[in-house]
Amino acid sequence: MKGLGKLTTTDLSAWVQQAKIQAKQGQVADRIPQLAKANPGWFAVHICCESGKTISFGDTACVFPLMSVIKTFSLLYLLEHFGAETVFGWVGVEPSDAPFNSLEQLIADRGYPRNPMINSGAITLADKLPGKDASDTYGGLLYETLRERQRTLLFCQWLNQLAGCQLSLDEEMLASVRLTRSTANQAIANYLTETGYLENIETALDTYEQICCISGRVEDLALLGKLLACENGCISAQNRRIVNAVMSTCGLYEASPEFAVRIGLPMKSGISGGLVTIVPGEGAIACYSPALDTVGNPLAALVFVEALAQELQLSIFG
Repeated sequence: MKGLGKLTTTDLSAWVQQAKIQAKQGQVADRIPQLAKANPGWFAVHICCESGKTISFGDTACVFPLMSVIKTFSLLYLLEHFGAETVFGWVGVEPSDAPFNSLEQLIADRGYPRNPMINSGAITLADKLPGKDASDTYGGLLYETLRERQRTLLFCQWLNQLAGCQLSLDEEMLASVRLTRSTANQAIANYLTETGYLENIETALDTYEQICCISGRVEDLALLGKLLACENGCISAQNRRIVNAVMSTCGLYEASPEFAVRIGLPMKSGISGGLVTIVPGEGAIACYSPALDTVGNPLAALVFVEALAQELQLSIFG
């Protein structure tokens, strides 16, 4: 039996307790009021194995917005719809050693987003999500709102159908995000528009905010991860490989190289506390842990996955 398949809830319990002690050093994201309500002590894990075995532990009933974890799946979605050549005309695949919302990095790169896992790349890709085009008229601002909502719902439906999960758009979280729209994201979008990488600044920002508020439980996130971990008839093997590679080098922002060495698995985090880890050929590990480290990654989740990966020798680097 492969590594993940050997796990028991007893194993998880010890690692979770160890991780929760570390979480006390982290801090819940407070820029978005609705996110700030999370209990820093919450911790949930759900593991989906290729065999069909699943294992869960902790606060698994918690519903949370995927936030930046969704960037992994918007990349996959666009690769499936448009192909790698088109998508990588819009964004690059180079790691960044600057924070995920850095305008300076974007200016240094002359407006070409460095990778899809930082905000400049994700906002650019949000602008490209399939949906109704300008020839479909609803009239003015109402049309724009409906178009953005339709893009998000189409994307959410696609994920639910392929992965068998139950994601939905959290309207209360979206209202909270809009109330405190990030000035950094606005500045990034302005520069992307100036340099010709965005067609419609408001559509891009609003779609980006909406997809970040797609929400679910830790089980839903693990099911999404399984799409990238295991062969299936729905997703191209080449696109799975591309997404896993970009996650490995860029998924934890400027901490990505450190965790490539320490853990050695494709991973993607979000400021809500979500973390998805791909174990190619074996399954996916999803965690929810709202207390973040200084980079913006879920602290306890990373401690947990590192312990599990080392114990089971899961690193893709042998």
